[in-house]
Amino acid sequence: MLKLGVKPDVVSFSTLIRGLCNRSKIFEAVSLFDEMIEKGYQPDLIVYTTVLDGVCKTGNTDGAIRYLRMMEERGFEPDVVAYSTVLDCLFKKGLLKEAHDLFFKMIKQGIKPNVVTYSILIDALCKQGMISKAKDIVGIMTKQGIKPNVVTYGIFIDTLCKMGEVSKAEVVVDAMRKQGIEPNVVMYSTLIDSLCKNGMVSEAEFIVGTIRKQGAKPNVITYNILMDSLCKNSMVSEAEDIFGRMRKQGIEPDVVTYNTLMQGMFQLRRVSNAYERWRKMLASGQVPNLVTYSILLDGLAKMGNSKWH
Repeated sequence: MLKLGVKPDVVSFSTLIRGLCNRSKIFEAVSLFDEMIEKGYQPDLIVYTTVLDGVCKTGNTDGAIRYLRMMEERGFEPDVVAYSTVLDCLFKKGLLKEAHDLFFKMIKQGIKPNVVTYSILIDALCKQGMISKAKDIVGIMTKQGIKPNVVTYGIFIDTLCKMGEVSKAEVVVDAMRKQGIEPNVVMYSTLIDSLCKNGMVSEAEFIVGTIRKQGAKPNVITYNILMDSLCKNSMVSEAEDIFGRMRKQGIEPDVVTYNTLMQGMFQLRRVSNAYERWRKMLASGQVPNLVTYSILLDGLAKMGNSKWH
C-alpha cells in the first residue's frame, strides 16, 4: 500500500491483521500490529483480541501476557474472553501458578468467569489428575448460575475414559442427558473406545444402538473403533456385519476400515476374504496407505504365500 502511495488507515491495518491471523500467519500479524503502533495508529479492542488469540495459539505465553498488559495500559479493559484465552494458553504450557494468579487477578478486576473460563480450569485440573477438585469447580459454577455445557461434560468423559473409569464416564453421560444436553458423536466414540479397550464389546455395541435411537448418527470413526475391537477378539464376522450396516446407513468406509478388516481376516487365516476386501477397497476408490501394504506383506508372509490365491 505504501509503495503505491496509499496511506493505510486503522481499518486497513485491522483488516489485514485479522486476515493474517485467520490464515495462521501470526508472526506476520504481530509484525503488522507493531508497525501499526509505530505509525501512531490506535488499534481497537477487536484487533487486540485477535492478535492475543493468535499469539496464544502459537503457545507464546510471554507474548500473550505482554499484549494483555498493553491492552490495560492503553485503556482497553480485557474482557472475560481475553482472560480465558490467556488462561488456556498458560495451562497448556503447564504454567499453573501463573494461570492461578491471572485467574484471581481477573476476579479482582470484577470480571466474572463464564462457562468457557471454568471449563478451561476443569480441563487443567483433570489433566493433573485432580478430578475431585474439578468436580468442586462444577459446584462453584453451578451456585453462580453457570451451567456446565457439552464441552465441560466432555472433559470429564474424556478424562475418566483415559483412566479406565468407564462406569463413571457413563454416569456423566446420564447426568448430561438429565440436564437436557445430548452427548455428541465424539463423546460417544470416546466412551465406545474405552469400553472396547476394557473388553466390554457388547456394551459398546449397545451404545452405538443408543446413539441411533436418539437420532444421532455414528460416524466412520465410531464404527472403526468398534470393528477394531471385534477383529482383535477374532470376531471378524461380527465386524463384517458392522461394515454392512455402515454402508446401509450411507457411511462410507475409509482406509482404516478396510485395513482393520483385512488384518482381522489374516489373523484368522482367511486369505481369500482378505483379498476380496482388498479388491473392493480399490474398487471403492480408497487409496491404500503404508499400513495397508504392511498388513498385506505381513499377512502373506505369515501364510507362507508370496501372492494371492
